Amino acid sequence: MHRATKIVGTIGPASSTPEILLQMMQAGLDVVRLNFSHGTADDHRQRAEFVREAARQAGREVAIMADLQGPKIRVGKFENGKVFLNAGEPFILDADCELGNDERAGLDYKDLPCDLKSGDVLLLNDGLIVLGVQSVIGNEIHTIVKIGGELSNNKGINRQGGGLSAPALTAKDMEDIRTAMSIGADFVAVSFPKNATDMEMARQLANIAGAPWSIKPKMIAKIERAEAIPALQGILDASDGIMVARGDLAVEVGNAAVPALQKRMIRMARESNKFVITATQMMESMIHAPVPTRAEVSDVANAVLDGTDAVMLSAESAAGKYPVQTIETMAAICVEAEKSEQSELDKDFLDHTFTRIDQSIAMGALFTAFHLGAKAIVALTESGSTALWMSRHWTHVPIFALTPRVGSERAMALYRNVTSLRLDTNTDRDTALQQALETVVSKGYASRDDMVVLTVGEPMGQAGGTNTLKIVRVGEPY
Repeated sequence: MHRATKIVGTIGPASSTPEILLQMMQAGLDVVRLNFSHGTADDHRQRAEFVREAARQAGREVAIMADLQGPKIRVGKFENGKVFLNAGEPFILDADCELGNDERAGLDYKDLPCDLKSGDVLLLNDGLIVLGVQSVIGNEIHTIVKIGGELSNNKGINRQGGGLSAPALTAKDMEDIRTAMSIGADFVAVSFPKNATDMEMARQLANIAGAPWSIKPKMIAKIERAEAIPALQGILDASDGIMVARGDLAVEVGNAAVPALQKRMIRMARESNKFVITATQMMESMIHAPVPTRAEVSDVANAVLDGTDAVMLSAESAAGKYPVQTIETMAAICVEAEKSEQSELDKDFLDHTFTRIDQSIAMGALFTAFHLGAKAIVALTESGSTALWMSRHWTHVPIFALTPRVGSERAMALYRNVTSLRLDTNTDRDTALQQALETVVSKGYASRDDMVVLTVGEPMGQAGGTNTLKIVRVGEPY
């Protein structure tokens, strides 16, 4: 069964062997996320090697995403590993404290006292603990516990409403970008960007670091700061895609605001010709259970119906008991949700004008395939742009993008409704089209008498050169 929505899976202790990775890919994994908040550079190198080997055995390309840690706005460590905070009692966050105790905790982010004032609200451990700021005295933040609970080493800190000044890119992130490029990462996800400038800086660093390997990764902005919401269009323009990172975002803007923001972000991304990933706690219960809750099933399905390009697993696949089953379950939910999607292609095209020839051909192919009931769209593409434009609109007609570039093939692993394949094209257009059609038929995606819409650029081999649309019926003289 063709599945349009892609699956991103984080790998960790539960999923870092070649055997498990192969099973995950066979279950439907499209992109592997390496979480640079954990592990060493050597750990990531080894895991990347395992991913490439497993993908080779699976017979397809699986992309690698390097997810940067971003600023560590966290409490420090405690003498006994954890403390219990009681509502109504005072508690001090102290930038000079080495080891915390029942009365105070240290800070990894030493500038936090400069960002706060009386009346601010701090949310710790994903909002499970709430502190009200009473005063700031030197490097000490004096608070009253509003909602208590257990607080352990290195738990995160958010300010309600956002506003912390920590830069999106730390020294560690810059080193991790170099590591990511050395292992051939296809995507770099930037944590906590506040504006377009953060993304432009990250792209520049990644392009410089990737130059020795001729790598220019696709840049993903993780939308998890309150300040990113009003700057969203600028961030989109400076990125290749975004991630709806619902964890930290929910802590800053409130849980109730996130569902509507998710829909808005997905819509804006698609209108801007960018891809979008929906993440955080999608199948959380499957960390410990072999089946998801019905609420989780609805959550994944609703993200699909919103039009997300991909859904993402974090701890479920990195540390859970059932990484393979979780991917199988998520894939089945996506397929079922896609069956009920209504195409609004004609409506999408109203009031739209296309000034580029290649984009006009892409939209023409989409419109033609939809109205003629074609079995598939086959796009010969160098950069993948043609496939990306087509994938911004839903038609139930699968898109097959054939490219000679391995980088383009992996990048398209995140595009909705796009199956990317390698085809070593030559300079003869008709020969290349014939090979493309034969490739799609040989892999079982189309059969005799099926109508297929083809797009190609002439002369061959030029990015942005798509200028031809051809309609063929499989089995008839070419």
